[in-house]
Amino acid sequence: MNLNGTEVAEDRLNVLIVDDEVNIRRVLAVCLETRGHRVSAVGRVPDALAEAGRQAFDLAFVDLRLGADNGLDLIPRLLGESPWLKIVVITAYASIETAVEAMRRGAVDYIPKPFVPEQVLLVADRVGALRRMERRLSALQDDLRRANPEVSFQTRNPDMARAVESARQVASSEAVVLLRGPSGTGKSVLARAIHSWSPRRDKPLGVISCPSLSPELLESELFGHAKGAFTGAVRDNSGRIAACEGGTLLLDEIGDLPMSIQPKLLRFLQDREYERVGEASLRRADVRIIAATNADLGTAVGRGAFREDLYYRLNVFPIELPPLRERAEDIELLAADMLAFFAGQNHKPGLAFTAEALAALRSYAWPGNIRELRNAVERAVILCPGGRVGLEHLPAGLVPRAPALHIGAPISLERIEEAHIRGVIAASRSLQEASEILGIDQATLWRKRKLYGLD
Repeated sequence: MNLNGTEVAEDRLNVLIVDDEVNIRRVLAVCLETRGHRVSAVGRVPDALAEAGRQAFDLAFVDLRLGADNGLDLIPRLLGESPWLKIVVITAYASIETAVEAMRRGAVDYIPKPFVPEQVLLVADRVGALRRMERRLSALQDDLRRANPEVSFQTRNPDMARAVESARQVASSEAVVLLRGPSGTGKSVLARAIHSWSPRRDKPLGVISCPSLSPELLESELFGHAKGAFTGAVRDNSGRIAACEGGTLLLDEIGDLPMSIQPKLLRFLQDREYERVGEASLRRADVRIIAATNADLGTAVGRGAFREDLYYRLNVFPIELPPLRERAEDIELLAADMLAFFAGQNHKPGLAFTAEALAALRSYAWPGNIRELRNAVERAVILCPGGRVGLEHLPAGLVPRAPALHIGAPISLERIEEAHIRGVIAASRSLQEASEILGIDQATLWRKRKLYGLD
């Protein structure tokens, strides 16, 4: 309900009632409909499955005894139709054993008969709050997908293919993973993929950028602190390790981890134990660590900037990501995926690269790697009014500078003609004006443009 007392659409649930007693179905339906929920009530298993196949339900009340059928057997079949469905078991034959078995098969709650309307409404309110949270989370995930290109791990490069395959293989284990490679090669993206491929996928994934905080703040962010541990610590902070319980924590740019924190991280990696800042008691956490770095940690160990024992503990399963300049065969594929994404985001469907633009993308060294490619494509989509993304839409640094042409230079007539037509088109207000300046008709100009890739 909103402040005016009117019903809010997202508070309404679509409810399925499965009970072979007509009176129970009627009482439940009236109780729920008074709150604005939509109710479908049936008395047989086949009817319940038919309803679940026709429409999506948020909540189902299922009796354990349905004539000759067992309501427990119906639970997994309903969840097969609607995995998000919240099932509440109702029965006059309540016992701990049946409750445990119902939960094991996928039920979320259990109401014994006889029950009162308040119990039913309390369950419906809880499920309504949970479904709202799930829908908002789904919307946030959709927003994130719209804000960032979908990452494709398709590759023609053997080194990148080995890195992705290694990531898939290690994902199901508990091993510490060390992702190495220059900035912008996609280490954090691959770390998120490892988490999504792992048994921990339904648990939190946290990220800490080691260079972004002072040593004191980084220690507090990682391990947490007790109230009063330092000036400004006005309340307890559980820390990122505790927040990622059961999940994964990515330590980005681990090479910049301060020496004062390194022994504490080593202790956590070895024993899964840590202490909050300002607190003497030991805490434990089940968190998988993935580390990423663009630095040579072996060299850092040699000059005393990184602990050798921590290096070997992190280096259990290293994965090397090659720079984009060594993946020339992937540049066109990556650029096409990014172009499709940003074209959709900017409502410019059907964009494509000219042959010259693709050649420029392939020949560039990409010191900023995939991150730089992403920025270049996004900029090009914004500048391109539609149709073809050409050299003029790419950042100036990507476009190779052609040598100046002059009459009498040792070059072909074709190159001189191409350069002249290109310059006239660029300086003209229309193709008709360009054809008049060149002294040719528009059909001939069209053929020349096609010949030289000037579409």
